[in-house]
Amino acid sequence: MRRFIGMVMVLALLTASVMPAAAQTKMTLDKISETGLLTIGTRTGSPPFAYVNARNEWVGFSVDLVEELIKPALEKKLGKPIKVEKKESTPPTRIALLSSNAVDLVAGTMTDTRTRRDSVDFSATFFVTGAQFLVKKGSKIRSIKDIDGKRIAAQQGSTNAKIIRERAPKAQLREFPDQPAAFQALLQGQVDAYTNDGIQLAGLKIKTPNPAQWDIVGDFYSYEPYGMAMRKNDSDFRAAVNNALMDGIESGKYFEIYDKWFGPKGELPYPMSAGVRTFMLYQAVPK
Repeated sequence: MRRFIGMVMVLALLTASVMPAAAQTKMTLDKISETGLLTIGTRTGSPPFAYVNARNEWVGFSVDLVEELIKPALEKKLGKPIKVEKKESTPPTRIALLSSNAVDLVAGTMTDTRTRRDSVDFSATFFVTGAQFLVKKGSKIRSIKDIDGKRIAAQQGSTNAKIIRERAPKAQLREFPDQPAAFQALLQGQVDAYTNDGIQLAGLKIKTPNPAQWDIVGDFYSYEPYGMAMRKNDSDFRAAVNNALMDGIESGKYFEIYDKWFGPKGELPYPMSAGVRTFMLYQAVPK
């Protein structure tokens, strides 16, 4: 009898230790199916990828990829309608939001890097750009070679800030929580240049009251492949996101969304090069 009671106690302890772990490892597709919500982390001030417009609507290229490609694919897979809930994420907060289960997917302007892959998984690349500088017209800063001793704004936790520290240690790097704060510092003369991915600088410049007062300068000093981030080791959810993107590329829907934002009549004309188009097509593996 004593031996039986001992075995029961051991089993109870094992069950108690396993149950919390199981609860913590609920897969994202199960979570979305139970709640009917896909919660994404995205940006509020990074046009044309993700921003809140004058009508207080959350819009942008990254947002459309979720709404028009990923949401319908998940609904088909789960066999039920779902809603997309949006929460603000910034470079300093986005990985923490994923880790804490506050969001299921980060869809904004996040560069896929080997270092970040230690913390999160990434989807297929959905945009390719590189870092440059936004300066006031007439500035002597023309490239990364010209920034020694200069006050350079960057976003906290960005790949741009990391590269500036490594390649231009004599620059006075000043980090800000988001793009509007960094640009405000440039407007007020607190910094000499703001560095970010060229496409984001172009989106920022076109939204200013006087775009002609600003120049985007320098060749790309980095390679920035944008991917959507998700929690690590959730292969079913990652496959669902990637299949949605690949289906969009194959059907041409991805390119329609691209043209809506970056085509000749788009928010920010930025023609896709032949090389990038080929790269995107090659990401769509055979079914």
